[in-house]
Order: sequence, then C-alpha cells, then structure tokens
Amino acid sequence: MTIKEKIEALRRELREHNHKYYVLASPTISDYEFDMKLKELQALEEQNPEFMDETSPTMRVGGTVTKNFETVVHEHRMYSLDNSYSREELLDWEKRVLRILGGFTVNFTCELKYDGASISLTYENGELVRGVTRGDGFQGDDVTANIRTIKSVPLRLKGDFPSKFDIRGEIVLPIDGFAKMNEERINNGEDPYMNPRNTAAGSLKLQDSSLVAERPLECLLYGITGSKLNFSSQFDMLLKAREWGFKVPAAAKLCETTAEVMQFLEYWDIERHNLPYETDGVVVKVNSLQQQEELGYTAKSPRWALAYKFKAEQAVTILNEISYQVGRTGAITPVANLQAVLLAGTTVKRASLHNADQIAKLDIREGDTVHVEKGGEIIPKIVSVDLSKRPANSIPTRYITNCPECGTKLRRKVGEAQHFCPNESGCPPQITGKIQHFISRKALDIEGLGSETVELLYKEGLINNYADLFILTKDQLMPLERMAEKSAENLINGVAASVNIPFERVLFGLGIRYVGETVAKKLAKAYKNIDALMVATANELEMVDEIGERIAESVVNFFEEEKNRDIINQLKEYGLQFSLTDKQLDGQTDKLKGQTFVVSGVFEKVSRTELKKNIEDNGGKVSSSISSKTSFVVAGANMGPSKKEKADKLGIPIISEDEFLALIN
Repeated sequence: MTIKEKIEALRRELREHNHKYYVLASPTISDYEFDMKLKELQALEEQNPEFMDETSPTMRVGGTVTKNFETVVHEHRMYSLDNSYSREELLDWEKRVLRILGGFTVNFTCELKYDGASISLTYENGELVRGVTRGDGFQGDDVTANIRTIKSVPLRLKGDFPSKFDIRGEIVLPIDGFAKMNEERINNGEDPYMNPRNTAAGSLKLQDSSLVAERPLECLLYGITGSKLNFSSQFDMLLKAREWGFKVPAAAKLCETTAEVMQFLEYWDIERHNLPYETDGVVVKVNSLQQQEELGYTAKSPRWALAYKFKAEQAVTILNEISYQVGRTGAITPVANLQAVLLAGTTVKRASLHNADQIAKLDIREGDTVHVEKGGEIIPKIVSVDLSKRPANSIPTRYITNCPECGTKLRRKVGEAQHFCPNESGCPPQITGKIQHFISRKALDIEGLGSETVELLYKEGLINNYADLFILTKDQLMPLERMAEKSAENLINGVAASVNIPFERVLFGLGIRYVGETVAKKLAKAYKNIDALMVATANELEMVDEIGERIAESVVNFFEEEKNRDIINQLKEYGLQFSLTDKQLDGQTDKLKGQTFVVSGVFEKVSRTELKKNIEDNGGKVSSSISSKTSFVVAGANMGPSKKEKADKLGIPIISEDEFLALIN
C-alpha cells in the first residue's frame, strides 16, 4: 500500500467511526483507539503535505482565526416560521392549507423544534464548501472555519447526493455539555454562561476556531433547498439526509391525520424534558414538496409550516414601575420595570405591556406581584397579576395623555391599539429613531456610525434628519466627545460609500410605516424608481403582491408630506440610488400589469418558482387563492379539483403553461 493509499484508507476509516460516534451514537472502537488512528493520520499528512485534503478528519481541530466574518447572501432565503400556541390555532392553519390546496388530501411531517442557532450549509460534489448563519434571512455571516470543527457536520458525504444543495439546521449545545462548560468556568473563577442557546450562537462567532473545536456543539438538520433533488416529500428528505451522513433527529414522524399530529404534540410536551437538547415546540410541515410549492410563502414565512410552541416557562416577580417609550414612528409602548428575576436562562428586568387596553385588561398596577413569561420564548411579557398579594394602598394605573419626551398630546386612531405622538419632526426619539433606522444594517448599513453617535450628533445640533448625514464634515466631528481623527474619517467615508446601496434598501431606510424590507423589495420591483412610487394611488399600490390597504395608505400618506419629499430630493442630489439598476431591470416589462394570477399544479418547462418570477417580472401579481379579482389560473398537472371548480364557477380563464409563456413572449 502506497503512502497516499494509506492516508486515504485512514481518512475513510476515521470518517466512518466519527459518523458512528457523533451521528449514530453507536461507536465501535474506544476513544483511545480513535485518537491513536487520528494521530497516525496527522503524522502522515505532516510528512506528506502534497496529499492534504480540506475534508480530512484532522481538519476538525480548528486553528483558523477569523477577524471579520464576511457577509454572504443566501442563494435561497431563510424564512422564519409562524407560531401557534394552541390546538385551535393549529386547526385554523390546517383549514387554510386545505382551502389553498383545493381538495387534495394532506399529510404532515412533525419535527421537534430545537432551540439553537440557525445555520445554512452548502455542499458541492459532496463536500462542505460554506456555512452561513441565518442573519436576517437574506444574508448572514460566513462561519465555515468554525462549522468545520463540529463533529456531527460531515465534511464529505456518502451516497446518491445532488451535485449542489443547501441544508438547513440548528447548531445546538447539549444540556450535559453546557453543564460541564459552566462547571469548568465556575472552577476557574469565571461567570457561568446563561443558557445553551445563546452560548451556541456565540460560539459560531468566536474568532479562533480552535476554541470552537473545544465546545461540544452539535448540528441537527431539518431541511434541504436546491434543484434536481431526488425526493418528493419532507419525510423522504429527512431519510435521505440521514443516509448522506447528516445528524437528523429520529423523533420526526409522518402523520396521516390531524389526530396523529395532536398525539405527537401531547407526547413530546411531556417527553421533551428527557431530551439531551433544549426544545421549545414542534414544527408541523405539509409533507408533500409539491404541495409546499403550491402553498408558497407570505412576506416572512412559509404557508406550509407552523411552529407549535409549548407552554412558556413562567416566573413571579414585582412590578416596580411603569414607564413609557417612544418609537421612531411615534408609537408609545408602556414598559414594566421589574424586580430582576431569572426566566428561561436569562435575567429579566423589563417586559412590554403593549398598550392601554392590555393594562386595563390586566388591571395591572405598580407594586403588583406579577407572572412573567417569554412570549415565543424570546420577548418577556406579563400574563397575569396575583391580586391576593396586591398592596392595600394600590392605585389604579392611568395611561399617560402626553408624550413623555416632548409633551405633545397623544392621539389614538380608531381601530388601533397604540397611542401615538404626532410631533414627528420635533420629538427627539422619533428624530433619532428614524436616523438610526436609516443607518441600520438592513438599510444603508453605514460603517463607522452607530446609535450612540447618532444621539450625540443630534444633541450637538449637527443633524436633524438622515439627509443631514451627507453634509457632515470632518471639522464638525473632531471636537465631539470620543471622536478621534480616524473615527471621524471612518464616519465620513462610511456615509459617502452608502450612495452605492441599492434602491430597495434605501426605500426601506426611509422608515415608511409598515414598509419592512420585504415590502420595500416588492415596491421597488413593481415601481422601478422613487418618482413612480411617489405618485402611485392607494388602489394602484394594492395591486402589488402582499400590499394591503393599511400599507398602501401609509405609503401614500408618507409621500404626501412635503418635508418627506424635500428630504428625498436632497438625498437624490447627494447621489443615493432611487431606481433599480439596468441589471435589475433586465427582462422586466409591464405586460401583465394590473393582472392577478393563481398558479396551481406541476409544470414541465419551468419550475413553479420561475413561473411566479415571470409573472412578477412582467408586472403581474401572484395570489395563493382564487377570487373574483383573479385574471388567470395557470394550471399544470394535478391541479386541485376544488380550485378548478371555483375557477369555472367564477368564470376565471384557466390557461396552460404553454399559453402563459406565449402570453409573456
């Protein structure tokens, strides 16, 4: 046997033992034997560097140091899940699914929802090439060097895998491993970590990958995206991923009926406490991938999946004081300032009281003993008051009538839960909040400029809106507290560089109420430039996919304000991007403007995703359900029978894939 053959044989043997130990939990050799074989391989690789391989088991020890994590755009967006907290909400979701699919039988895959840090792994020709954090769903941080150290992440796959795909999962820290880490920290005189989830997420951003290698992290996989995938259902996808070498939790179950789904929930609501990992619920997914495509996505979440959350952990504490915060839109949020209490692994000192109605509903008062839980396991909220412990001198809470920042009388529109401060141009938190939103990562992402600096610049009278950022000078900045010459230069250069940020992110940065990043993208794509958007009517805006009456009204109101138009004109003069680029406009037309399409069935010449993109690229709107406003139904094989029946009843034309392609070509 040659040296090269011996090295490759050792690698194959160690990969197999690694898989048996970390993925299957059924080792066939001792730790000592494994370590001896690994040392033998390391010695051979060091003596023969020409045979080095990035997927070798020896590469898992880490050592790479990453000073700055590169931002990477996800080829396939990572959506968040809608949550439900009751059986009734789950049944309502099922009804919506059945209505959209139109007459087909649906079964479900149930998977435990592990509490970790989301990750997307890219494989090409069976080898791990990249690991990227979820980030904002559109882009995340490249943490490949750290991911390579996690033993349950295969560096090379086995079996009949696709040539390229992304697989999604959670990086988790087992409870026992977390306890051992904290025991070591306490013995070393260090503060213990608060909870496994945050520690796992923080581990991915450690600069030294050898430190990550020392932590007992695991990767649990649950979903694959890509093209030419050789499976047709969610459950088959999990089986395939397991065959290729991924650690896929065995708890997943294929449920034929809703009754089986409920049994799964009931079982794991109790058994989850015996798991080696933290979990906060169950994810229920439509099993058929074709049906998943048919259901599609909302602006934020897949319609084909729902996270059922187990009852949240509660804690009891004292409400010391109610204060009021003013957001960038002028919305007033009452905040409960609490006696510090440990809840679900974190210390809670504040909780949202949402609005005046919630305060009245709970009859909550300062000095009350309250029950606090984490809504969705993230945001603390007060769920009840222990009236038996209410002080005798308790005074009912009176909601404020004037803005706590500028004193302006608050307003509350009919049908809205929150009070608002209308002093948009004179209320300090609204002014600085809008500027902070404008410079945020998802908007203009101005390097060298943070929230504290914005507050300082406003306090010193140097800025009063986000357009003022573009006329700042180094001489103005240098006298400011903690502003050295290098810091001033970085800020000026960061502002100058932001003129290259694309139109959709500038539009998001303007801070129009209800216009999040997804809506901003849809508006930019539909109107191409700011001038066309500024003159659009509410009715025209509602023709854009995902744009409803509330968003349309808000956009119209924003552009009707003269001060907003003036600021936009200033930003235009400073060179910001207020139209799509030629590359973005390539292939886009208005051929289908004003028309709404429903896509149903399986297609041969183009994928469903491409078909929907063609509709939007040509100015049309894609809807998930048939109504009197539907212009055409594009039907492929296996179209839902009830959809066809409804289209025929309403007289909606049903066209084939070929007829649609002829329509746009």
